[in-house]
Amino acid sequence: MKFLLDTHTFLWLINQLYSSKLSETVYRLFLNQENQFYLSIASVWEIAIKVNLGKLDIAQLIGPFILEQLQENEINLFDIRFQHAIKVAELPLHHRDPFDRIIIAQSLVEDIPLLSKDKVFDAYGIQRIW
Repeated sequence: MKFLLDTHTFLWLINQLYSSKLSETVYRLFLNQENQFYLSIASVWEIAIKVNLGKLDIAQLIGPFILEQLQENEINLFDIRFQHAIKVAELPLHHRDPFDRIIIAQSLVEDIPLLSKDKVFDAYGIQRIW
């Protein structure tokens, strides 16, 4: 099965210090070799901005670090397509974070469950797993 990762889910997955923050359900999904995981380019953008602002500390160059983590954890990059961007305009304003809104749109358009702790996403009718 395919799953889209929220930004915090990806960060907690790759950082062993925070892996205990993952729910048991999400952790079991990662252990299942048949599942496929995707990280939105929006999450990469969000991480890059947080590193630049000093809100997220990564001790190496961000590009190689993210690519290494994607490869190590067998996570695919998920491009933002035209349909995803247009879907954002149709979303109610339950949540105003632009990164979250594009991830929600991707989940809806592609009908892919989102692995996220963020309960406000439920207001959009996506399949959120935590």
